[in-house]
Amino acid sequence: MPALRHAIVLTAGRGTRLWPLTSVRAKPAIPVAGEPMVRRIIKWLVAEGVTDLVLNLHHLPDTLTAVVGDGGDLSASVRYSWEPVVLGSAGGPRQAAPILGADDFLVVNGDTLTDLKIDGLTDAHQASGALVTLALVPNVEPRRYGGVQVDRKGSVTGFVSRGTSAEGSYHFIGVQAVSAGVFRSLAPDVPVDSIGGLYRDLIAAQPGSIGGFVCEARFWDVGTPSDYVATSEAFGDFRTAETIGRRVRIDPSARLARTILWDDVEIGPACEIDRCIITDGVRVPAGSVYEDAILIAEVGGGVLASPMATAGAQPSSGQQPGSAGQRHAGSN
Repeated sequence: MPALRHAIVLTAGRGTRLWPLTSVRAKPAIPVAGEPMVRRIIKWLVAEGVTDLVLNLHHLPDTLTAVVGDGGDLSASVRYSWEPVVLGSAGGPRQAAPILGADDFLVVNGDTLTDLKIDGLTDAHQASGALVTLALVPNVEPRRYGGVQVDRKGSVTGFVSRGTSAEGSYHFIGVQAVSAGVFRSLAPDVPVDSIGGLYRDLIAAQPGSIGGFVCEARFWDVGTPSDYVATSEAFGDFRTAETIGRRVRIDPSARLARTILWDDVEIGPACEIDRCIITDGVRVPAGSVYEDAILIAEVGGGVLASPMATAGAQPSSGQQPGSAGQRHAGSN
C-alpha cells in the first residue's frame, strides 16, 4: 500500500487550560519561538511527505486561517472544516474526512509538536490491519497524562485517565493513522471523543482494532502556560534574547528576561519585565514592572495582566481576563 499523505489536523478546540492566551489566538495559532505552532506542525508534516491537509475550525478561526491560508507558502494544500459547535476528537474527523477524500489518513493534534517519523507509523498501521494506530512513547509522567495500555501483540487494550495511576502504560503523542470507516457510523454534528469514547467502544466490540506504535519520538506539549514556556524555550533561546514575534519594538532602556513577545508588541522606556508572556498588540507603558504575568491588550490601549499561577481558569461571564493581576511601577 502507498504511504499515507493526507492528514486532518485538529485545531478547533477552545484551549481552556491555556486561558487567557486563548482569548487572543486559537491554541494552535499561538507562536512558539516566534512562529505559530500550526505552521510548525504543517512544516513537519510536509517534510514527512504529508501535503494534503484539512484543519477543523471553531474557536477564533481567523487567527488560524490568517497564518495558514491555503498552505501554499508551506508547500501544502490546506482546506478547512467549520464546526458550529466543537465536535471533539472523533466528531471532528467524522465531519472533515469527506473533505479530505482519503480512505486512510493521519489525525494530528494541533497542540503538540513532535519529531515522529511518519513512515514508521504508517508502515505499522498498514502491516497490522488495525483500524487505528496510535503513536506512543513510554509514559514518564503517568499521573499527569494518564496512559494507553498495550498488550504483547501491540494492540491497545484500554485507557487510563489523567490523575490516576498509569504505571506501565504508554503516552499518546497526538499522532495517529486511521481508516476513514472508523468514523462513518457516527451521527453528524454530534460531539464525540476518540480516546475514552469511540475507541473504547471499538476495543470492546472488536479487540485488536486499535493498535499502538511504540517509538522513541520526542514531543513538546503546550497544554498549560508553563508547558508553553518550556516548549518555547526548547525552540528558542531565553539565555541570550527574548522569544520575539513580528513588528516588535523594545526601548533600549527596557530590561526584559525570560519573556515571550508575540506580534505588534511595544515596550516603553525603563520597563522591567521578567518571566512574562506578552500577547499581540500590547503596548507596555514607560516604567512598568511585570513579573510572572500574562499581558493582554485592552480595548482602548490599556494592559490587562493575569498572574501566571492563575492561568487556565476562564473568567466568569463578563469578567475580563487578568483584570486584577497587574503589578506596575510603584506597586507591591
